[in-house]
Amino acid sequence: MPYTLNRLNKANVPCFGQLFLPIDNAKIGMPPLEARGNRPLQMTFDDQLKALIFFHLEEHTSAQHLLQVLEEDDFARNIIAPEEGIKKSSFAEAINSRGLEQLAHIYQNLQTDALIRLPAQHDELGTLIGIDGSLIDACLSMQWADYRKGAKKAKVHLGFDLNHSIPRKLFLTHGKGAERPFASMILSPGDTGVMDRGYQAHDLFDLWQEEKKYFLCRVKAKTKKTCIEATEIHPRSNVFYDAIVLLGSPGINQTKKPLRLVGYIVDGTKYWIATSRYDLSAEQIALIYKLRWDIEKFFAWWKRHLKVYHLIARSEYGLMVQILAGLITYLLLAIYCREQHNEQVSIKRVRELRIKIQNEIRIATCDTAGSSLEKHGISSRYAST
Repeated sequence: MPYTLNRLNKANVPCFGQLFLPIDNAKIGMPPLEARGNRPLQMTFDDQLKALIFFHLEEHTSAQHLLQVLEEDDFARNIIAPEEGIKKSSFAEAINSRGLEQLAHIYQNLQTDALIRLPAQHDELGTLIGIDGSLIDACLSMQWADYRKGAKKAKVHLGFDLNHSIPRKLFLTHGKGAERPFASMILSPGDTGVMDRGYQAHDLFDLWQEEKKYFLCRVKAKTKKTCIEATEIHPRSNVFYDAIVLLGSPGINQTKKPLRLVGYIVDGTKYWIATSRYDLSAEQIALIYKLRWDIEKFFAWWKRHLKVYHLIARSEYGLMVQILAGLITYLLLAIYCREQHNEQVSIKRVRELRIKIQNEIRIATCDTAGSSLEKHGISSRYAST
């Protein structure tokens, strides 16, 4: 039987194989994906997962673009797509109605894997979870994505591990979804949530202290402060305030439990940080809040370079499938860049990976064509003539 391109496997494309390799361990214990009724699955879960990772890795602009590539591109047709190809109806059905439980399982296990493989950048500061939300532009037909008249948006609520630079817990709501309740759902006991002023809520500050969940949240400068005990400040420090206080107005919104308030100034801007971390210096508190900007950079990078928000699904279920696949792709890239280059994820390394994958399939294609020609007595050096 002649050796054809259809018989290529991951061993022939080491870059994609290396990127995809952590999935094998992440799938351990995964619930099986089963067909509904008697009709067999037109796409296996592996087909679905590889197609979604390929979508994010290669920056396709739509589902139609992806499906065209899966049909016409040598690498995609033979390594990513199933042997029978992917029909548009099968792809849409898979994205919008199945695979979410399996993706969530892989996402959770990849996080655990990444935490082991990736070094903590500020281990002495504890487990730092940046918390923020990001809006996703939706289509007017997406009725569940309520935002305002004439506009539909969904919102991602994300916890981001600031020590390891990887995404953690994730929730999806309509665009008007309140952000503060999700902070409690994202935080685990022992974690330190790092948040901006939009999360200032004095009742939550009390609750988190009861639940042993640490927090570090910027508060509005005009917030009323009742000082209980002040700490002496070094005159040359950019820190100008460090005290144990009650926040808010008595009888209205004052905290029941005292907390620490640190004030410091950077480039003429004053920052007021409420926290339950008493074990750190005021300078370390300022450093942690500076690290919070990493989640903003992640959202910008994720949107721009992984094209996560080119919608290929319209249902809430399908959008969650797409977003989880994007986060899985990011985790795979984080592991790959650390193991191959001892670096964090960068667009330079992502582009380099894309080029290597394409070069490897071209070499494999040329080798296959050359072997076929030589078998028929034609020298490969004359193949193009």
